[in-house]
Amino acid sequence: MSQNTHSFMGTTPIKPLLLSMSAPVMLSMLISAIYNLVDSIYVAQVSDLDFLALSYAYPIQLLMIAFCTGTGIGFSAIFSKKLGEGDKKTANLVAFHGFFLYGCCWLLFLVFGLVGTPVFFHFSTSDPVVMDAGIRYLTVCCIGSVGLCTQFICERILQATGHPAGFMIVQGSGALLNIVLDPLFIFHFGMGVTGAAVATVIGQICGGLIGLTLLYRIRAQFPLSIQGVRIHWSFLHEIMEISIPAIVMQSLSSFMSLGLNQLLTLWSNTAVFVLGVYFKIQSFIFMPAFGISSGLIPIIGYHVGAKNPHRIRSVIRFGLQLAIGMGVFGMVLLFLFAPFLLKICFHATAQTLDMGIFALRLASLSFPLAAISVIFSSVFQALGRGVLSLILSLFRQLLFLLPFAAILLLLAPNWVWLCFLLAELCTAIITLICNRRILKPLLNTIA
Repeated sequence: MSQNTHSFMGTTPIKPLLLSMSAPVMLSMLISAIYNLVDSIYVAQVSDLDFLALSYAYPIQLLMIAFCTGTGIGFSAIFSKKLGEGDKKTANLVAFHGFFLYGCCWLLFLVFGLVGTPVFFHFSTSDPVVMDAGIRYLTVCCIGSVGLCTQFICERILQATGHPAGFMIVQGSGALLNIVLDPLFIFHFGMGVTGAAVATVIGQICGGLIGLTLLYRIRAQFPLSIQGVRIHWSFLHEIMEISIPAIVMQSLSSFMSLGLNQLLTLWSNTAVFVLGVYFKIQSFIFMPAFGISSGLIPIIGYHVGAKNPHRIRSVIRFGLQLAIGMGVFGMVLLFLFAPFLLKICFHATAQTLDMGIFALRLASLSFPLAAISVIFSSVFQALGRGVLSLILSLFRQLLFLLPFAAILLLLAPNWVWLCFLLAELCTAIITLICNRRILKPLLNTIA
């Protein structure tokens, strides 16, 4: 590990360190969320049924992100730890295994894109127009996801080696290209929902190529080499021991989205439309918190290797303050602009507008509480307690959320959106108990 990286991670004051690690990630994720939102806005202008197709496809897209994010969590934790120990040779081996695992992720997505998308939409909807649009969109996204996988591994290496701006460049460049290409493919070439998928895939592939270029440019600091390198099952086991619980935990968002879609379908297609809008906006608002949590992981991993619990406690405290602040800001933002987003951006009908404004405002009350769970989940993962993070996310996204939604749909359907607040409140209480009884004693053992 270079002296520059050691000085940056080990001696930079905590607040500037977390901001420098998180801000580019936050910005790049916000750009990514914006282009995802823009994608949906363009498609909504084509037809409500096409937007419904994207809403039904959303759980699978979340599942793809879950595999990439979960793999990245395990990779970042081990890779950053080796850098913190000063073991440059082993860090190179970990990087090689990271590329191998992301290659496996792409093969999995490819197989699903070729054979799984028709089956998925057959069970999701009976509308032939929605089904056809969804199959076309999701097939392109899955087959072309090699760019997505390449982006993730490049971003994690750049971030952990003290180049967090690389994260922003990789993801931001692909996102901006997608924004430019969307109207071209959707409207000019008349490809509709398929054009949105093509623009997304092209943006991701270009972002991945830029990531590989940036890794080549930092070769003097951290040279990646495959000479004499082979697969070691011990490394795969070490990474996947953290990654598998993280993948399962991240996948809960997909199952939560799928479950809510199915529940709301029994009540109203308008509610499914509103839920699709909410998830698009929610991802935009939550991305800063996810960026902060992403910045925490390599910092905590490094200082576990460097045996510095004081800096770990400080960065957790500051990260929590930032994330809660972002949650409050997002809540206020959605309260103010819910009518504008629904009417102007998504061309909502009068019926959808009435339901949507109430739904978005009610659901937004959960944002500050969600920030608590998001931050501590990453903290537990970085400290090798992935199973605990999985349990907390299981409570938050399935065991609390879906039963609350089902009960509210049965008793007072219009208030079903309150399920988000109730689930986040219960999970936040459990998270704070785990912090006091598990995290604090765990940090005392690092010395």
